[in-house]
Amino acid sequence: MTFSIVARSDDGRLHGVAVASKFLAVGAVVPAAEAEVGALATQAYANLAYRPQGLAFLRTGLAAADALAGLVAADSGRPQRQLGIVDADGTAATYTGVGCHDWAGGQAGAGWAVQGNILVGPQVVDEMRDAWLGGADRRFPDRLLGALRAGDLAGGDRRGRQSAALLVVGRGGGYGGGSDVMVDLRVDDHPDPVTELARLLDVHRLLFERPDPETLLDLTGDLADEVSRLLAGVGHPGDGAALEDRLAAWAGVENLEERMVPGKIDPVVLAHLRAQS
Repeated sequence: MTFSIVARSDDGRLHGVAVASKFLAVGAVVPAAEAEVGALATQAYANLAYRPQGLAFLRTGLAAADALAGLVAADSGRPQRQLGIVDADGTAATYTGVGCHDWAGGQAGAGWAVQGNILVGPQVVDEMRDAWLGGADRRFPDRLLGALRAGDLAGGDRRGRQSAALLVVGRGGGYGGGSDVMVDLRVDDHPDPVTELARLLDVHRLLFERPDPETLLDLTGDLADEVSRLLAGVGHPGDGAALEDRLAAWAGVENLEERMVPGKIDPVVLAHLRAQS
């Protein structure tokens, strides 16, 4: 009762899944991914065991098609399963059991697989495919979300909308570099979940994305004076504390610590500080 895309980034560093459904908390059921291993989506009458088993197959070096075949062959419920897999090398495979509710089907290409069931028609998968292929200039999470949005705008799940999720993994890409989970956002129950997912991705980018070194500004001179005044205006006056310490204290409260760089200020942080003031 779902439509999804599983994919690998063109540079091979990232894997991810974007999914939406007329189903509560679809992000808790469908997606699975492991950095430098692969990603999969299990749906229709989802077999949650596919997630750990599928990643285990991929971890051993099995290609996506072989991992998919192994999962399906061992499952007596395969007529009602749907599955998409992409592996570490970017080969992909999709499967739709003969017992899935119409419309159901999928497509796969180099680095991606799209699938859905109980859809308004095959145009949902077609539009997702075209959005993915046409989005090569976009950042990977945005490209996944763009494909999901295209499927949603094409009609998506014919029963309506309820939930959506986005999962992206990459080595050391998580918060503070301490995990591989770069993005894990879920909209569990919402009248327009894909739009809400896009809003959450914007917030996630503000709070957790690391700054572009090329855009960093030197925290000196007039800019330092301005930042000092702005910090005082939001409750972080001088009181003898160093400017960088005051900025870090404010950023910690605002959950912007991932964007802190000694002696510099991220323009995104500066804009947020100005807005807060």
